[in-house]
Amino acid sequence: WLTFQGCPFRGHDESPGSLNRGNFLEMLKLLASYNKEVNEVVLENAPKNAKYTSPDVQKEILSILAQKVQKSIREEIGNSKFCIMVDEARDESKKEQMAIVLRFVNKEGLIKERFLDLIHVSDTTALTLKESICAVLSANGLSIQDIRGQGYDGATNMRGEWNGLKALILNECSYAYYIHCMAHQLQLALVATSREVHEVHNFFQHANFIINVVSASPKRNDELLANQAEEIAREIELGELDTGRGANQISSLQRPGDTRWSSHYRSILSLKKMFGATVSVLRSIANDRSVSKYSRGDASGALRIIVTFDFVFILLLMEKIMKITDVLCETLQNKNIDILNAMDSVSTTKVLLGELRNNGWEPLLEEVKLFCGKHDIDILDLSK
Repeated sequence: WLTFQGCPFRGHDESPGSLNRGNFLEMLKLLASYNKEVNEVVLENAPKNAKYTSPDVQKEILSILAQKVQKSIREEIGNSKFCIMVDEARDESKKEQMAIVLRFVNKEGLIKERFLDLIHVSDTTALTLKESICAVLSANGLSIQDIRGQGYDGATNMRGEWNGLKALILNECSYAYYIHCMAHQLQLALVATSREVHEVHNFFQHANFIINVVSASPKRNDELLANQAEEIAREIELGELDTGRGANQISSLQRPGDTRWSSHYRSILSLKKMFGATVSVLRSIANDRSVSKYSRGDASGALRIIVTFDFVFILLLMEKIMKITDVLCETLQNKNIDILNAMDSVSTTKVLLGELRNNGWEPLLEEVKLFCGKHDIDILDLSK
């Protein structure tokens, strides 16, 4: 049960006098309260060197379970060809861990993806990764000659033409075609493009700064939520918001993540939704003599940025653009997507972006003016 739920086994203090001996021993204690045999045989009468509750035994049981799962995956693959998808990341203990996922067509003709193994690698050079992959495949009775596809990110050690992991596997199996993850390609394209446009790059820098100032302490966050609740109640009373189950829920500002472009879209949505409440909190901090002068300075600087026509313009522009690209991003991460549907989704996104460029200026400008009018922001005279 603990394994299935992804819960840790060990406790900080597993001594007999501890009030919380960790999930495994506490679960065993709970089972013993319902089962006389477990209580008598395991907890009370078993010799201290044969309780089978030590960390080593726990790991051995987990290892046996893992081998059974891998055996089941191997049987599911049968004699079919398969693709490998590999990525590595550093865990909390600063060790490089490589995840290996297999993609194949089962006997019913359905595409399946199975997480096969997670292994520690001493470094991320292509040769080390290739040797580790071969070792895992060999241990599970699979041959590198049966690989018909490789899927990695775009790092040089993975997709390098001469010495990358892709090339090393192609040398042994010429049918192992490499495909750069399309969701990853999209993310790289969006990040690179946005950084080329200085106003957009600065907007995300400023938005992150504003969110950090407003969310710096629980007190400020509570004030933000209270202001948001008041604003929602006022707009419902004026008939500007629809009511219903699950609608108008109170939430916090979301920070954009470095590795997930879709998090930028959620960050923009939360900032737009909580714009008025954010401005109120910044004004409150800037005028609060009980906080440090540095905090007041940060709040004043953030306030000057957020209540400008330029900031609102980029906020609403990026919301429209990223609403389109986010749909594509989610589609490309669907495990059932195939290359034809992926290319069709890319084409549709390009058409929608083209329509936004050709016909979206006037509606965007009107929306920006309405938003600025609602929040008392000076509107630029564009005729000048």
